[in-house]
This record gives sequence, structure tokens and C-alpha cells, in this order.
Amino acid sequence: MRFTLILFFAIGLGLYTSCTSPKANIDELQPGEWTPKTGSCGGVFFYAQEGPLVVEIEKTDLKNDARSRTLRAVFVGPDRKIIQDLNTYTPGKGNGKNVLRLETHVDRAGIYVVMITVSNDRYGENTAWRFKTNCDKYIIETSRGHKDQYHEEPIVLVDPDKETDLCFLPQRNGFDILITNLPDNIKTIALKDVKDQDITRLEIKNDTIRHHIEAGERLSVPWKLHFPKAQAKVEIEGVTRWDADDQSDYFYEYPDGALWTPNAANWFHLPGNRRLLTPYSLMSYSRNADAQKSAVFKVHNNGTTPQKIKLKLEFPENRWNIQLSHKEVELKPNEEKEITLMWKGNKKDQSVHLRATNGDFSTYSTLYVKAQNSNTDTPFKIPVILKPFFHEQEQFGYSPDYPASNQPYFNVDNKMYVLSSNSVLSYQNGQWNETFTDRLQSSIAAFDADGDVYVLGRENDKTVLLHSADNGLTFKSYAIPGASGSSFDIEQFTGHNTPDGPPPIMKYTRTAADKQHFWRRSGNLELLIPKKTNAGIEWEQPVLISGKCLGVSSHSGLPSSVVSHKDKIFIVWGEVSDVHISKEKIPGVPVFVVSYDKKTKKTSTPVLVGFGPPPNDIHNIPGITLDSEGFLHVLTGTHGRPFQYATSLQPLSVNDGWTKAESLMDTKIPHSTQTYLGLVTDQDNTLHTIFRYWQHNAEPFPDTHYATLAYMSKRKGRKWSEPQILVQAPLSHYSNFRHRLTIDRKGRLFISYYYWSTYWFYRTDRKYVDRVLFMSSDGGKTWHLASGDDIIS
Repeated sequence: MRFTLILFFAIGLGLYTSCTSPKANIDELQPGEWTPKTGSCGGVFFYAQEGPLVVEIEKTDLKNDARSRTLRAVFVGPDRKIIQDLNTYTPGKGNGKNVLRLETHVDRAGIYVVMITVSNDRYGENTAWRFKTNCDKYIIETSRGHKDQYHEEPIVLVDPDKETDLCFLPQRNGFDILITNLPDNIKTIALKDVKDQDITRLEIKNDTIRHHIEAGERLSVPWKLHFPKAQAKVEIEGVTRWDADDQSDYFYEYPDGALWTPNAANWFHLPGNRRLLTPYSLMSYSRNADAQKSAVFKVHNNGTTPQKIKLKLEFPENRWNIQLSHKEVELKPNEEKEITLMWKGNKKDQSVHLRATNGDFSTYSTLYVKAQNSNTDTPFKIPVILKPFFHEQEQFGYSPDYPASNQPYFNVDNKMYVLSSNSVLSYQNGQWNETFTDRLQSSIAAFDADGDVYVLGRENDKTVLLHSADNGLTFKSYAIPGASGSSFDIEQFTGHNTPDGPPPIMKYTRTAADKQHFWRRSGNLELLIPKKTNAGIEWEQPVLISGKCLGVSSHSGLPSSVVSHKDKIFIVWGEVSDVHISKEKIPGVPVFVVSYDKKTKKTSTPVLVGFGPPPNDIHNIPGITLDSEGFLHVLTGTHGRPFQYATSLQPLSVNDGWTKAESLMDTKIPHSTQTYLGLVTDQDNTLHTIFRYWQHNAEPFPDTHYATLAYMSKRKGRKWSEPQILVQAPLSHYSNFRHRLTIDRKGRLFISYYYWSTYWFYRTDRKYVDRVLFMSSDGGKTWHLASGDDIIS
């Protein structure tokens, strides 16, 4: 049974995101024919020319139940300025068929985009959508929420009453085609090129098509599969599926984008021009009319052949004095170059479009210049509410004049260090220094009491310890014993721990994985102790801590697993448990703490300090920190449950008792969820933690859940504070913030993060996005975007 409903409202998003004013006759414009209905989420790219642009989107529920499935359509221009943000949510109404109308007047040609998401159905398995438009050129990207597996985006056609082609760009390497869910009366599917020449006919055997295409040049593209009835699940290697094990340089010419269109006449060369010019927009602030200002954009060749890209400036209103560094660049495949716009300070708000043209493809980015000071270095209202394509740079003009590729760490002199994928950056002698390495294994920079710097690197596919005795200007490499096939953690500064010698290293070696329980993985946990000698760095014998350790999960949170004080090392970890034991007996991951004495070379008896629910989940990585009095503090990691907190009863002691583990939040309150902890202690012995914090059935997503980045603290002798939301996600469903919490030697707090959405469409379109750095100088009472002056002061 299907229901029909036509409705809608738009969400106003302020000056920057206000709707483009359509011309008077746009309401009367009727778009063309409907495309075939397709499952999954994703979006559409429109190569629009000057004039009215109209898109109507129809949503159909494939499952008749009471579950709300709201389709959201975010309509943006070439610079990702929001034109309309519509959805089909109606309080108290059931599911049905919904039509949204998106419209604008295109003032200058470029790539307009509609992004499609569906609440409570991020894989689009119970929802179909189709659209019609007056735009001649468009490409659909089928794109769902992520799964913890190799990336695949099958194109699902669910419109058997309609005949259609499926046009795609074939890769030059050999590739497989798999087609299932075909109607019973279909015997073959024709594969043709864009000139309608036959390539082959795909035979159906046992209700399935499996066909391999040999490697070769593809001269007449796109290719097209012809479906007499638009009902099928289509998987094409290099178009809808990218098996990570097979990837090598250019093995997949256009990975992670399932691009197709139902008619070859609609095709344009988006794949080779994807992200041709980034960022899509930049916001710059300055009240100084005499200041020399600049903004950097990047031109990228996403194609497989060299390209010559032409560049020019276009002024939406009056021309003003701004210079363009290049009018043309030549780029090899996968090469990019920086383009600089330069101007003298301005007395009024202005903007300019930077146009990039590659043959018959052209689009633009926009620079917005505000004649006022940025408020990045003053406390702002919490939470920061992210909107689609409207993040910290667009809202606040955040353009850091310091390295922001990872979280900052601070040496004993409180100088900042940041690691990139292959370099160590530090502020020395009034400027930033960058020391390059082959590759870095971790984003943590560690220090000893002498001020030496230590990072984990990679050489010849093995993990090494890189040591610098000159503040990071040069490094010497030392092989880590038995490093092949293991993961590592190194002691990081959490407020009061600075090892006398080289920092201890934790080595995790997986020995088992449970196919029946995806997150139940375990192995050996070993303590590695480097020491300085006349020969450089040498190693003590590895110390086995556990044979049942869950391991380490470091993309978000990244708490310290080890802290030390003089000769004592304190280690925290979680273990797997028997899946047949009830949750009443083992309510979560058992969390243990142990100490090791470097003088006596003895390990204490492990102590169970709490549980991190649910059990057997590698997300539940605990963290440990040390206060100024030597008391140990532990948070058990959890996955969507409240963290558990315990502290030692005696300083620098594991075996003299612990407080009973207590929840940071009231477990009786629904949706008290925390995941991915960060943990530090400040100079007043106040504990600080950050984490992902789910919100359920609340605005702006009243029928589903969404993620926030939240903060809590615990002053000495007091209870934990209530959660404070710092950042709100722009999209519903799964998200995380890749967040890390660090502290400097003055006790200032730093949160480094970037927003990561489950939706591949959004992540792929915003592929080149840097991290953001929050800072608090008052113990978490207020926060602001860190400035260069903050960093070097």
C-alpha cells in the first residue's frame, strides 16, 4: 500500500545561507520526465547554465510501517552556499509519498548539488526516490551511510514499470559486473557504448548476471546497461565497489563515487573534474584597510590525463582591487596546485568568484571578505551548530596560521608540536619548523624530562621509535623489538606525567578475532621500555601485561593507556570475556590497572577497577591519568553507555584500593550515551573529558538521532559536571568527530577535531578538510578557536 502527500517547509540559515531569489516565472516552470526510482541515499550533481533551475524530488516508502523515514534534500550552489534545505517530516503523519520542489535562478554556470539523506534508513533500503529537472546535464551519485567493511554502493533500481539505461564511466582496468534482483521475464541485458554500438550482451544464469570485462581503452564513453524494466541491483567494480585489498596507485581511477545517469545525453565529465577547485568557499575577516591579505585555493586534476585549467575572477557586483596569481595551470593526473588571491584590506564587505575551466567543464568557488575582525579568538556561544557545508571556516572565518593537521602536544618548555602524516612541526625561534620523516605511525608527540622528543614512525613497513635530542630538528631511528604486525601507543602528557627517560610504549598484537561477534578482538599487550645509553636508545626485555587485551582504537578520543612517575609505570587496558557469561556477571569490558617498577623490574598484581559496557567491544578503550598528588584516575571506555570512573585510594599505588566505579551520568536517564573518551588533568587536579554524545528525537532531527561532541569535568572532591555540548552535527545518524583532548604545561585545554559523517556523499565532496582546534584558558568554562598568538604565547 502506498500513500501520497505533497508538502514542505524550508529551514532559514542566516545571511550566508539565505535562499537565492528566483526570477518571477520560475514558479511556472515545469521540469522534464521522472528518472527511474532508486534506492539508497546520495545526491545529484547538476551542470547548470544561466537561467532558472528546478528540481522536483519524490520520495516513496517501500515498507508500510509506523517508522518515520524523513527524506532531507539540501540544495547548494557551486560554492556550497545553501539555497534550500527541505525535508518531508510532518509531526503526527504517517509515511507516504512526498514531493519537494527545489528552485533557484542560476546567475553563472557551475555545478549545483542536491544531497539526499533519509532518517532511520541511512542505507536507503526501505525508501526510494526519483527526480525530474529542467537541467540537461546531471549525474546521480548513489551513496549510503558507511559500513564497517570495504566500500560498496550498489545501484538499486526499483521502478519495473519504467525502461531505462544505466550510464557509467568504465575503468580501463579489467572489471566485474554483478546484477541481481532482475524481473523473471528478462533474459539478457545489453551493454553498449555512448554511440549505441554493442559491446556485449550479459546472459542471466540462475537469476544472476556475472560478467568480466577485460582491460582496454574506453574510447566511446559513457557505457550504458539497458534495462527493459528498471528493476535490478547493479554492482560494477570501480563504479560501485572498491575492494581495499586490490587498491594500488590508480587501480581504481575514480574511487568512492558511484556516479551514473539514466540517459547518456545527461552525462558530463564530472569524474575527471571532481573537486576541480577547493575549498568551495572561503571567509576572510579584516578591519585593517591597509593590511595585505591573501587566500589560497587549490586546483586539482582528478582525471587520468594531463589537463590545462584556465582561471579567472568574476565579480557579482562592482569590481574591486584583487589579484590572481595564475591565469592558467597545467596539471598531471592527480596533481594539484595552489592558487593565491591577494588584496589590500577592505572598508566594506565584498566577494569575488574564482572560476576554473577545463575544456567544456567550468565551475567556481567564492571568496567572501568581511570588513570586520574575526571573533575566532574570543569565547563563542556553545554549542557550535554545524550546518551542511557551513562549518567553522564559513561561520567564523577559521583559517589557522599554525599547523592543524593533528592535535597539539607541548614539551617541557611549553612549545607546541604537531604531527602530520610524514613530518614533525614545531614552533622554534619565531617560526614553524618542519622535519620530514618517511612516515609516522601515530599522531602523538611524547617528551621526557630532558626535553627530548619521541614519535612513532614507519620504515620498511616496520614501526620504529624516532628520537630527537635537538627539539625535533633532527631525528634518529631505532627499531622496535618485534614490531611487525602490531599496533602501538606511547605515553602522552596528560597533565602531571613526564617520564625521566624515554616514554614507555604499549604494544598490541592481535591473536584472535571472533567472526560471530564483530567487535570481539583480542591479543597480547606488552610493555616496551626504551632507555638512553651511550649507544643511543636500547630496549629492556618486553613485559607481557595481558594475553586477552581488546586492543587499541585511536581514531577518536585517543586517551592515554600509560602514565609514569619516576621509576613507576601505570597501565590500563580492557579485556575480552567469555560470550556465554551473562551480562549480570560481566556487564561490560573488564578494565584492569597494573604497575611496573623499572628498578625492581617487577609487575604488580592486576586490579579490576570497573567495567565498560557493553562487553567484548573494542570501542571501549579506557584512559588513565595522574594528578599532582600521585593519585591515579581511570575512565572505562564505553560504546553508547555512560563512562565509569574510579580513582586510587593511595598515591602512586595500584594495589592499595580503589573507589567503587561510578557512572558519569545517570544510567536511569534514557540515552545517556558516551563513546570515544579523551582524558586529562589540569593544574588544580580537575579532570576533563570529551566524548561523542548522542541526542535522540530532538531538534533539528525530531524523528531520529544525531551526534554531538560534549565535555564534562570533575573538580577535586566534587561530582562530575553535567554534559556540555560543544559541537552539534549537521547531519543525522552516525557521526563522530575524530576528537582528541590535550593539555599544555600551563593547564590550558585543547580540543582538536573534525566532523566525520556516515554519509559517503558528504565526506567525499568535503574530502579536503582540515581539523579545528578549540582552546580553553579557564578550565573549560569558556572555549574559543585557537589563534596563532595562543599557540606561541
